[in-house]
Amino acid sequence: MDIRMIEFRLLSDGRGGLIAIEQLKDIPFEIKRVYYIFDVTEGVERGFHAHKKLQQVMFCPHGSCKIRLDDGAEKTEVLLDSPDKGLLVKSNIWREMFDFSPGTVLMVLASDYYDESDYIRDYAEFLRSLKDINLEEM
Repeated sequence: MDIRMIEFRLLSDGRGGLIAIEQLKDIPFEIKRVYYIFDVTEGVERGFHAHKKLQQVMFCPHGSCKIRLDDGAEKTEVLLDSPDKGLLVKSNIWREMFDFSPGTVLMVLASDYYDESDYIRDYAEFLRSLKDINLEEM
């Protein structure tokens, strides 16, 4: 599965912690959009989509949540619970965010501007698109 954890440089002293994130250095792409999810009601799940081309780095500067990932062949869950660790998720991976702790902020750095045509919001369509990609690669 085309995901990996990225460790951000944490500077910490008696005054607190500081993390600086730089595109094309800490993040392996040019950051074109930043958004964050917060005030998620207990039990609510988010996501339920994949992207055709977009790459993202997700992290929780506050709180924690779990990310369920599926590339059509393998499924995995990742816990995001530290402000100095980000999850790189490349294209063609189904994602679902859940189990948000109270007060969680989930921040997402995206490789491109919002484009609704890049989203696949139906799981069956997602699986079909993977078969099409595999046929094209042959």
